[in-house]
Amino acid sequence: QVQLVESGGGLVQPGGSLRLSCAASGSIFMINDMNWYRQAPGKQRELVASITQFGRINYVDSVKGRFTISRDNAKKTVYLQMNSLKPEDTAQYYCNAVIQSRSYGATSHYWGQGTQVTVSS
Repeated sequence: QVQLVESGGGLVQPGGSLRLSCAASGSIFMINDMNWYRQAPGKQRELVASITQFGRINYVDSVKGRFTISRDNAKKTVYLQMNSLKPEDTAQYYCNAVIQSRSYGATSHYWGQGTQVTVSS
């Protein structure tokens, strides 16, 4: 079974930085898109950043210039470097990836359990 595990969340002051990591494991043939979502209490989950297997990157407008998404294919890991954090960035951050399973033989979306990011003074 394919699994995604996030790490790197925590409490940080406004203007601070955090780096989130999401490592994929299991019977994986290929990882296509890798994404970071976030969901604040009482709000809908939103796509924050995405990176394709070819390295094409997109960000939601609210994080452009502050967040950087990257991936290490050898480690099957996607990162989200978050700088100049604001209180409105506070949310549960979820890793999502489009993965072709070696055992299942089909491509599907997988989700991590999430990691909490709290930006507060």
